[in-house]
Amino acid sequence: MFDKIKQGFSRTREQVFDRINHAINAKKKIDDELLEEIEEILISGDVGVETTLEIIENVKQRVRKEKYEESHELYRILREEVAGIFPEKQFREDGLSNRPYVILVIGVNGTGKTTTIGKLANRFRQQGKKVLLAAGDTFRAAAIEQLEIWAQRVNVDLVKHQFGADPGAVAFDAIQAGRSRQADVVIIDTAGRLHTKVNLMEELKKVQRVIQKVDPGAPHLNLLVLDGTTGQN
Repeated sequence: MFDKIKQGFSRTREQVFDRINHAINAKKKIDDELLEEIEEILISGDVGVETTLEIIENVKQRVRKEKYEESHELYRILREEVAGIFPEKQFREDGLSNRPYVILVIGVNGTGKTTTIGKLANRFRQQGKKVLLAAGDTFRAAAIEQLEIWAQRVNVDLVKHQFGADPGAVAFDAIQAGRSRQADVVIIDTAGRLHTKVNLMEELKKVQRVIQKVDPGAPHLNLLVLDGTTGQN
């Protein structure tokens, strides 16, 4: 199932770039009609109206200022403008002197916490970081399995306990394991909870206290996931 979804996103991305290439190759000169066509392609490709308009306006300004005329020059300009709007973000190194850097992921049910953790783990791995995940959502057996799938997929370590285990114990063991395995980053998943659920909020406080027993400076980042879904639609 996940492979099919991944293939679907890849096809969408390829279709957008193929359409842009086709539009550019069909014209010899840069004109308003070509720019409008590219604008429509980006919007239909789920880039978003506001972002698309910003990209196109920046492209227009560069074309006028630098006096570009040939359509083949447009693809490079477009790539540079997209890269400028979505700059390559590197994980901040501050805090990593006290390894592992502990991230506690929190939020209500169904916002995409576990999926976000998988994406973060993959991102850190691409940056050469050693990552360890902690399956702290022990209320749902499926949550543990889901995080295990992500750990296998991005090739990172996972610390998990049995379904119904104490999430504080999972966090404790994960940080200890992160230290012994010389992990750069430990990302701890938690069960979804509403702020009105007093018992669950107290449990979250307990997880924080347990983490601070192992490392008084941790968690170094509390990541509240409001909406981990992607795309405009």
